[in-house]
Formats: sequence, structure tokens, C-alpha cells
Amino acid sequence: MAVISGQIIEQAKQWRRDFHRRPELGLNEHGTAKIISELLLSFGLDVHTGIAVTGIVATLRNGEGPAIGLRADIDALPIHELNDFTHRSQNPGLMHACGHDGHTSILLGTAKHLSENRHFRGTVHFIFQPAEENIGGGEMMVKEGLFERFPMQAVYALHNWPGLPVGEVAVSQGPMMASQDNFYITLTGKGCHAAMPERGADPVVAGAQLILSLQSLISRRLSPLEQTVISLTQLQAGEAINVIPETLHMSGTLRCLSSHTRETCWRLIEEYVNAVPLPYGVKGEVRWELGYPVTQNHAAQAEIVRDAAKNTPGIEKVHFNNAPSMAAEDFAYLLEACPGAYFWLGADGTTPSDSLHSPRYDFNDDIIPLGIGVLTSLVERELKA
Repeated sequence: MAVISGQIIEQAKQWRRDFHRRPELGLNEHGTAKIISELLLSFGLDVHTGIAVTGIVATLRNGEGPAIGLRADIDALPIHELNDFTHRSQNPGLMHACGHDGHTSILLGTAKHLSENRHFRGTVHFIFQPAEENIGGGEMMVKEGLFERFPMQAVYALHNWPGLPVGEVAVSQGPMMASQDNFYITLTGKGCHAAMPERGADPVVAGAQLILSLQSLISRRLSPLEQTVISLTQLQAGEAINVIPETLHMSGTLRCLSSHTRETCWRLIEEYVNAVPLPYGVKGEVRWELGYPVTQNHAAQAEIVRDAAKNTPGIEKVHFNNAPSMAAEDFAYLLEACPGAYFWLGADGTTPSDSLHSPRYDFNDDIIPLGIGVLTSLVERELKA
């Protein structure tokens, strides 16, 4: 594997800080996309824009051979940044708090390096995906024909990972990240004077019982091997302290590590919402907002990531078949449509990184050469010259 030049590494670090200064939300990454496109064109790649509004695919061909894809996410979050360094966000209320600025810069650095050091035979598609945070830009790209327009045998993505030391990589055969669904429950009773509860039907008491019952659903209706999280995160009821309200609204999130468990939980939650409030004279209804599926790695591609990382200078340890995260990731849609793998790149230096989505988070630029190195190693192993 060719050594990544210091010039490319320094350029990638500068790109990263420039992106951090100018964060943009999903499907509004117009300035970000313009910079990415201009850089890719300057590397001599074939650049295709406007996929899923602001998405980009750039293609690098080097002779006959198979094709693979490398993906980075480009959007920011609606978070007010609390850092005070010189490259802090210049867009109030917006922030790169998940490292997408770093992922984008790693992929740009990889594209530049491979355009100058073509120790592979075949085609690499560099996928810059918008709207990973909650909007599902990955699903949009797939539906708009990503894999039909740019056929590939496999697709890969990385994510920086606070909690994992710099120089380490984690990848698994099977689930890396959980599915994510939101639910909205309405309990309707009968309002009355708080001093005369017998004249009404109290949705607040019914709601309290439902919250506890939903937690016991995990421990008593599912196998202990079916990892699941049900979190109730919002409650709204009542306007006056001496009135039992007519309705209670609650909402929350469901996370699962298999499609079977996910579907079982949909059914059981609806069953509990309908049944638990009935003894209180209260009616329950639930509305679903289905989110990302499980980020499920393919076994062969996970092995390829492990091998590539082990042979990357600076990578000292590779965790294989580690425990997954209950967070969610819309690279899942790409993995449903094409074989591939998603892996974590350690981000903790001597001082641990702030957590993802923290207003004080900043991407660790020291891992940029490691990210470029692993992606380059992937390409050279998948597309052997």
C-alpha cells in the first residue's frame, strides 16, 4: 500500500475544519456539496451531482475489473456549538457534532490519494450522502437508483467512534447498529375535577401503568437474547393542577438488533397500548414513525474490513464481532441493497473525545490518515491489480 502523503493529510485536515465552520442540515448541504464536487473534479474524477438533492457520486476507473463503493455522510445537526476554537461553527444553531465533516474529509483524501496512486484494477465509486441524521438520505439515494446507475459488488462506510482508542477499529459480521422507530401514544379518558376522580377516567394513572408495562415487555415477552430498548421520552397531559385531563400523550423510541425482534415489538407495543389502559376506562391508540432498519454487515465484507485494517499502518488492534450499538445509522439502507460493511474507527486520544451529538464534540483530526489508510487498503484488497 502506498504511503499517504503528508500533503494530502494536511489538506484533508484543512478541509475538515472548513466543513466544520460551515455546517448545513440534511438536504440543504448545497455549499458543502459544491466544495466536494469542485475538489473531486480537480482530482480528475467523473462527478455526478443532485442525487437525493445534494448527494454526489464520483467515479474513479483504472482498467477492467470489479467495482466497489465507499460512502461518507455530509450533513450536520441542529445543535448550538459550545466550543470556542477558531474553526467553530459560523452558522448559529448548527454544528458538525457527529463527525460527518471528518468522514467527508477522509473520503476526499482517499479519492485524491487513489487518483494519484492507482495500485488497483477496477472502479471505485465515492458516495457522498446527504441527510443521514433522521431524514434517511441513504434510503433516498437507493430509491433514486444508486446501485443501478453505479453498479458495485460491495459498499463500505466508516464512523469515528469515541470510546474506542485511536489506532483501533471495530467491525462485526451481522448487526453493528440498531433499528430505530418512534411511537406516539394517545390515551383518552374522561376529564373531571381532581377531587372527584370517580367521576372520570384518569389517563395519567393509566399512562403510568403503561410505561411500567412496556418495560416489562422486554423482560417477560422477549427472549433475553433479543436485545431491545424501549424508551418513553415525552409526556404531555393537563393544563390545571385541580383537573384530571381528558387525554395524555406520550412518545418514545424503539431500538432492536434484528428485523424479527423489531416486528415482534411493533405487535406487542400495540397490544399493550390497547389492553393496559382498559381497566381504567381509558382508550389507547399508537401511531408509528418507522425509521432506519438494522445496520447489518455482510460476513464476507466484514472479514475484508478486518483484513484491510490489520494491514494498515497505525492500526494496532482490530475488534471483531464486538457488541453492537443501540444507536441507528441509515447506511443500513445501502447494506440492504448491496453487500458491504460498516466499521468504527477509534477516536479517543490521550484525552477521551466528547460524545457524539455533544455541543462540545469535535472530530479528532489525528485519525484522518488512519481512515484514509483503511479505505485505501480496502480498495487495494478488493480490486487487486
